[in-house]
Amino acid sequence: MSTPSEILKLIEGFENTFDSFQQSFKKNMDGILQNLTALWQNISDEQKEVEALNSKIRKQNAEITDLQTKAEELEKNIQILKTEKEELNTKLVELHSTLERNRDEIKKPEFELETLTANLEAKNEKIAKKEEIKNQLDQEMLELEQEESKIKNRYSEDKFEELDAQLKSIQRQNFFSSFLIEHSDQDVPEVDIIATIMDHGGKTNLDEIKGKLNVPPIMAKRTIKQLSIKGVIDYDEDNQEITV
Repeated sequence: MSTPSEILKLIEGFENTFDSFQQSFKKNMDGILQNLTALWQNISDEQKEVEALNSKIRKQNAEITDLQTKAEELEKNIQILKTEKEELNTKLVELHSTLERNRDEIKKPEFELETLTANLEAKNEKIAKKEEIKNQLDQEMLELEQEESKIKNRYSEDKFEELDAQLKSIQRQNFFSSFLIEHSDQDVPEVDIIATIMDHGGKTNLDEIKGKLNVPPIMAKRTIKQLSIKGVIDYDEDNQEITV
């Protein structure tokens, strides 16, 4: 059995142990409280960060939703554009085929146009040469006409002189002819007959005389016979020739 002193020692030891335990427990509790405080603070900070992240996530989700909507619209537009692109490609192929056909069809008119152009140029050259020749001919014709006019004028003058000489000769040779010539201003067939014969160089035929006179053919023939009988003209009834 323990003595009181031993019991006291045990109690004192127990108290010391309890004090040590209490101090250790207090110390541990202080550490735990500090840890809990720090943990709570950390949890509070984490909670704030989580809330901030959640808010950010919500915003991002809203942006994602908006982007998804836009992406869907863009996808629709892309599909529409792809469809239009396919249609354009189809039209492009058709137009290309049409263009090739048109090129083949245009080649013939182009060749014909080139040929016609070449022919036209050749024709123009020929026309220019012909016009040059024509101008030369026109000039030559003008010169010839002028020369002819001069010749005619000279011939008329020479012929007039010749006729005048013939008239004077007739006047000297035949009094009746002289009488007719002197009275040529009178409207008598004899004068017209002699003038017509002289216009034909002193020789003509009955038909020519009839066509020139303004008297009946019978009267013209009778007058011619009378002039022939008088010796003014020579009339051959067989061949109808009349000469002065």
